[in-house]
Amino acid sequence: MKVDTPKGHRTIIGYPWHDGSMDKNVKAQETQPLKDRVNNRSRRINSPAFREFIGSGWGERKDPPPTPSPAKDYLPQRYQKLGADFRGERLVIPAGNYKVRSNDCDYRFRAHSAFAHLTGLGGELQPDAALVLEPLTDKEGTPLENAPDNAGAATHRGIIFFRPQAARSSEEFYADSTYGEFWVGPRMTLTQMEAVTGLQARPLDTLPDQLAKDAGLVQLRVIRNVDTSVQAAVEKVRQEAGLPAGEDAKAIDEKLEEAASVLRLQKDDAEIKELQRAVTITKRGFEDMIRALPRATGHRRGERVIEGAFGARAREEGNGLGYDTIAASGNHANTLHWIDNDGQVREGDLILIDAGVEADSLYTADITRTLPVNGKFNPVQAKVYNAVLDACEAGLAQANKPGCRFKDVHDAAVATLVKHLDSWGLLPVSAEQTLSEDGGEYRRWMPHGVSHHLGLDVHDCAQAARDMYMEALLEPGMCFTIEPGLYFHQDDELLPEELRGIGVRIEDDVLVEKDGSVRRLSEDIPRTIEDVESWISQLQAG
Repeated sequence: MKVDTPKGHRTIIGYPWHDGSMDKNVKAQETQPLKDRVNNRSRRINSPAFREFIGSGWGERKDPPPTPSPAKDYLPQRYQKLGADFRGERLVIPAGNYKVRSNDCDYRFRAHSAFAHLTGLGGELQPDAALVLEPLTDKEGTPLENAPDNAGAATHRGIIFFRPQAARSSEEFYADSTYGEFWVGPRMTLTQMEAVTGLQARPLDTLPDQLAKDAGLVQLRVIRNVDTSVQAAVEKVRQEAGLPAGEDAKAIDEKLEEAASVLRLQKDDAEIKELQRAVTITKRGFEDMIRALPRATGHRRGERVIEGAFGARAREEGNGLGYDTIAASGNHANTLHWIDNDGQVREGDLILIDAGVEADSLYTADITRTLPVNGKFNPVQAKVYNAVLDACEAGLAQANKPGCRFKDVHDAAVATLVKHLDSWGLLPVSAEQTLSEDGGEYRRWMPHGVSHHLGLDVHDCAQAARDMYMEALLEPGMCFTIEPGLYFHQDDELLPEELRGIGVRIEDDVLVEKDGSVRRLSEDIPRTIEDVESWISQLQAG
């Protein structure tokens, strides 16, 4: 803004100051660190009178009694499995911190999956917290790695360090927009945290003392790149105690991260229940999207109408989305990770919807259905759809065979798709050749893997080595997807005209049962042409 200023006056940021009388304030602004300037938009009142007043006159909190985590009774078993490889060692699993979305606005907090798995804390609970798995000793105080006959014994106990509820007389209560109760609601007390998790709970500021206990005698491991403050505290103890630190400890720490990931390959009963809950809510979300299809066809961004319908259900009944919803109509279905969702939804097209609800426990479903926008598949669409459905069934049938390895599910589904591509005359080589190591031409129309593990992460257990993942035998408790697809781009001139612009994927979540059989957790979500058409008709009629 340009203003006229009298002689002897100067303009700073477009405003006149008299004779440099504001120099002191200007200098203060120039020297104020950038990180502190975010508070310049607000006025802070720190008078003793205000602080006394704001902290007085509060009645007793009427918080509902804490509800124990569904995982509470399963934590000792998880610690025993994880701790077997780290006897006598102190294991540190941080929850993570808030992440900035823009300026002074953060994303909703989501804990690191290893922390969520080993504490049972879901939702948006406990940023900055850390779980310490403390090594146990026998009755004589001997570390269990040296104690006789300790096979199968508990190896660690869990202690959770977090920011407990602050007193209403504290400045945090009214002035801290990140943690203060006035801003974000009450935090748990130590007693409440212990009731929810079954773990011993301590204030976060006592964590350094715990890390330093018996320093030099007890090895320290931490999951890296989750919380810089926790990692720095671990590094400080290591350096002072002469333990491997920095890059010298990287391999040590990565072993813990890998073990925490591998631990989730086989789900316990509490995890399976949460996964089924997520699938059940996801089905309701798909029903909401089907009901929204007529409105979507009249909207310039119909795909977002569909996305929004699912998102509402995810927040109403779960913690939110397990991942960004794909609502891909027409040719957009041929973009594997289409999340712009800004296109129209047209009569006569198919719409590929890949969506999953994350339950409050943070376990997520991952379901894909490809639906006819007008409620009916035309003959060409049905031909492609049934080829993909055949591949789904082939993958499930393979998974139910004794001695099946994870990679075999992919191979069975792809072989079925190749059979159809060959029968349609699309392959430039034989089916056998395209499936060989020297081939792969089919990947023009089916470029992705058919399966991935599912759990707290939509692509769970990602730190597991290949021999524990792709090459592994299917074991009870494993939960994974089966999701073949065919993607025929509208500008692919190697395709007949009738196939161009059609993209189909069908994805189900499956579980290996205790007897080794594999069943679909998503069995109740229609998938055959007849059932899908009937599903759409019923939902839109009523």
